[in-house]
Amino acid sequence: MLVEDDDAIQGIVDDALREGGFDVASSKTGEEAVTLLKGQLISYCALVTDINLLGRFNGWEVARAAREADPSFPVVYISGAAVQDWPAQGVPNSIILQKPFAPAQLTTAVSQLLNERSAADSGRA
Repeated sequence: MLVEDDDAIQGIVDDALREGGFDVASSKTGEEAVTLLKGQLISYCALVTDINLLGRFNGWEVARAAREADPSFPVVYISGAAVQDWPAQGVPNSIILQKPFAPAQLTTAVSQLLNERSAADSGRA
């Protein structure tokens, strides 16, 4: 799931993820993203979220909501201004990318977290 309120950036990030082989569901607000994540009508495999979003919930809160449902849910934050807050606000075992970033950095970050999760899941079996 991609959460980004800037249409231009949402398009760029969406394209990068699709070119990296991912299916993408996009949301413009934190509230919509939290509703979709908690509704569990679709099984999302990772969250890519901007930090500063329109509406009531910011990216930190969206990630925490995702982790309430699944403690190992992969989270990649993207931000131009809130990078310095990641150590205190970000969920554990997440990645933050500062805007602007290369599309390959994003797909690598998502792939890395998915691979780590897969390895951890295999270790539990």
